[in-house]
Amino acid sequence: MTSIPAIAPGSIVVGADGSRHAARALRWAAAQARREHRPLVVVTAGGGDADRVNRDALVAVRELEPTVDASGVSVDLDPRPALVDLSRDAHLVVVGSHGRGFLRSVLLGSVGTALTRLSWCPVVVCRPRDEERGGRGVLVAVDATSSSSPVLEFAFQQASLRGEPLTAVHCTWDVVAAVAGLRNVRLEDDDLGVGDEAHLALAEALAGFAETYPDVEVSQRVHHGLVDDVVGRHTGDWDLVVVGRHPVDTLGRLVTGSIATAVVERARTTVAVVPVERDPDDAAALGED
Repeated sequence: MTSIPAIAPGSIVVGADGSRHAARALRWAAAQARREHRPLVVVTAGGGDADRVNRDALVAVRELEPTVDASGVSVDLDPRPALVDLSRDAHLVVVGSHGRGFLRSVLLGSVGTALTRLSWCPVVVCRPRDEERGGRGVLVAVDATSSSSPVLEFAFQQASLRGEPLTAVHCTWDVVAAVAGLRNVRLEDDDLGVGDEAHLALAEALAGFAETYPDVEVSQRVHHGLVDDVVGRHTGDWDLVVVGRHPVDTLGRLVTGSIATAVVERARTTVAVVPVERDPDDAAALGED
């Protein structure tokens, strides 16, 4: 099929290509569809044996999660534009990743890299991980502005669905901190004090969500460093990492957008990238036009 068929709005879409990395994504997506009571659409693309791969993937889904309403779509197209197009109606798009590293993935234009930059809905990239690690719940990187609300909503919802704790990390970096040597770029480093402006901003951003999700145990941390340094390589103990992707329409937002991709490619666990719209007041506060 060369055209992209319509899917039920709110479906979870998962890419399948017969690889072990796609199988990892398929397991995650099937379990998520069961948790959220949503239909699952398995997508294969690129022609060749895509139809067979799609059928095999559907068999696997029905064995893993027999109560999930699963269907298949096979298209003779590049998977990147196909999945981006389907993301307009999807609730989530889920893909696997082989962990070849940030630079190589960007140069080769991996499916995960394309989706984290262009998808209309949240994208979950299932990265390779050490199966003996994990168990610390959900980790969310927060910029502590009003535009982070969709990211926090997604993170709290996932923690609640799983019955897991949530760790919210706010990263700050400025010249004063750099000169003073205030650099704690590992998640296992101690939080550098409480009660300052960064901590207060983080607490304010979380306040309403803690009331909406009283079942979620929340920890707050402020780190001095870049988000991809703090979060990217030190995530293996968490089951899910959530980051935001801001619009790429100014230089500042281009840098912010690239951070989400960098976190994905360096992570040692599953990462969700949530697209957000920048609030005009936040943009002004951050020095963006």
